[in-house]
Amino acid sequence: MTPELGHFCLILAFCLGIVQAVIPFCGSLAGNRTWMSMARPLSAGQFVFVFISFFCLVAAFLGDDFSVLYVANNGNSLLPWYYKVSAVWGAHEGSLLLWVLILSGWTFAVALLSNTMPLGLVSRVLSVMAMVSVGFYLFLLFTSNPFERVLPFSAPDGADLNPLLQDIGLIIHPPLLYMGYVGFSVPFAFAIAALMAGRLDAAWARWTRLWTNAAWGFLTLGIAIGSWWAYYELGWGGWWFWDPVENASFIPWLVGTALVHSLSVTEKRGAFRSWTLLLAIFAFSLSLLGTFLVRSGVLTSVHAFAADPTRGVFILAFLGLVVGGSLLLYGVRGQALHLRAEFGWLSREAFMLLNNVLLVTAAAIILLGTLYPLIADVMGWGKISVGPPYFNLFFVPLMALVALCLGVGSILRWKRTEWGWLKPRVIIPALIALVAGLAVPGVLTDHFHWGAVLTVALFTWVSLFIVQDIWQKSTHSGGRLVGVKRLTGSFLGMHVAHLGVACSILGAGMTSLYSVEQDARVESGTVVEVAGYSFEFLGVSEVPGPNYVADQAEVRVTRDGGAVAVLRPEKRRYLASGQIMTEAGIDGGLWRDLYVAMGEPLDDGAWAIRVHVKPFVRWIWLGALLMAFGGVVAMLDRRYRARRTREVAASALTVGSGS
Repeated sequence: MTPELGHFCLILAFCLGIVQAVIPFCGSLAGNRTWMSMARPLSAGQFVFVFISFFCLVAAFLGDDFSVLYVANNGNSLLPWYYKVSAVWGAHEGSLLLWVLILSGWTFAVALLSNTMPLGLVSRVLSVMAMVSVGFYLFLLFTSNPFERVLPFSAPDGADLNPLLQDIGLIIHPPLLYMGYVGFSVPFAFAIAALMAGRLDAAWARWTRLWTNAAWGFLTLGIAIGSWWAYYELGWGGWWFWDPVENASFIPWLVGTALVHSLSVTEKRGAFRSWTLLLAIFAFSLSLLGTFLVRSGVLTSVHAFAADPTRGVFILAFLGLVVGGSLLLYGVRGQALHLRAEFGWLSREAFMLLNNVLLVTAAAIILLGTLYPLIADVMGWGKISVGPPYFNLFFVPLMALVALCLGVGSILRWKRTEWGWLKPRVIIPALIALVAGLAVPGVLTDHFHWGAVLTVALFTWVSLFIVQDIWQKSTHSGGRLVGVKRLTGSFLGMHVAHLGVACSILGAGMTSLYSVEQDARVESGTVVEVAGYSFEFLGVSEVPGPNYVADQAEVRVTRDGGAVAVLRPEKRRYLASGQIMTEAGIDGGLWRDLYVAMGEPLDDGAWAIRVHVKPFVRWIWLGALLMAFGGVVAMLDRRYRARRTREVAASALTVGSGS
């Protein structure tokens, strides 16, 4: 009866979602406080029922209930318990239930943490989020029911979870990614609420900025862990391949990054209001587009979930309704929120605007490259492939410009900056960055490359401006550190995130330019020399796992006669499905990774292996962690924790306010 209970709770949540979408919204139009006050308890009810439904599906997996079709297709009695739990979101139906759970969680969080917000604004925001929830409930209940039974003849055992997904990275990656995807529904709902009311101000921007930072941080971590998983699990040694499904998460991240910066200007200067609203709409719309690409079957990828055209049509219709409806509302009401703001070309506003244009342009270029093969196929232009050369050609220069703006933009003043004041603060970091760019690659490597010069120079440029800005804002003219405690969380979070961007640029650039790989045929005693390291293949032994049997190699790594590491790459055969998977052996470090992946067995006990030496690759994920941590630090800004009631009453949206 557990699956039936889960299905019933999902239906109850759907019914509560309909009520929440209609009653509080009507109350905001009529000024009825009783109707508006229903939004918060309805949000709590939705979350409780969806949580029970999700727990029921978890229980079905842990209990090996193979009478449930989804469990039979994705579970197995030999799976360790933690993979049984992660199997809940290992395929389409369960991952969509996780999406709905997270959406109800975000809605409940807004309801719980909105006591200082005006009731009219809260009711509109929660109603909009409920409208989105209703669409996904319909999708779940009518096309993707995870509780469907196969009775009376259930399978004796499950087909097993895809071996690619039997990994710690895939336990963590989807929930974090969905927290980011779905989290953008909150700024989207705030934007729609502002358009409905015809009013937007600094208080609105602060509330929206808090939730946007949270969603952006989760999405950053989700993308980073997905990259890390692809690096060590797929056995190819790469960390990004411009896969269409990778792009589907990266595009809303770029737009979300622009939204974070635009909200800062809207909060502090009242500018970019219409642009901020548009970015909030696009960030969530692109998250929905990513859902369509992953679940419609139009893309083939190791990341894709479904290949059912019916589901794709449903999502496409829902996407058209959300995007079309929100853009129509923006077209009708957006002009009422426009505020003319004057600023010079040498100002923080100008550089923020340039930063936004570059980020949105990068997102548009990636979106075009991702969708063009699909468009060409539909139009009968033939099968066209858009690969890494296209993306790198446009994306790398745009990100270099973003890094340049990111450095100098952080020290500029609002409205106008005098060139005489700025000149010495730019020339010195520029000279140091140029010297570092020319010197450091020659010291660290044997091969000079202009790309490495640019990479190191950009890292140094951004880092120097961070140090300079913190020093200037925490000292008096005498140079004494007196004001560190007065630095706001928003300010420190910005610089931590910017340092993360610099670290990721350094890692991506250096590992792309200086990674060395070599394929070799090895047998016991064979030594492979790569980048000054000696990889000695000692042999292969059979190692049993919980639900697989592995051929595990032992590779001893030395350098200049000294021991460095012992790597144990594996070739696993999973018992339930018979699939073969590669597990790389990696010795990681801050400055380089040593990486060995097993290929196929050859004659006479020999094996094919691939050896990589990858400098600075860990800096990519270190940078992502710093970016996400910067978002957390910004969220802890005391201005978000202590808002005065009189400020809210004076500046926020009021019940039933119009244009």
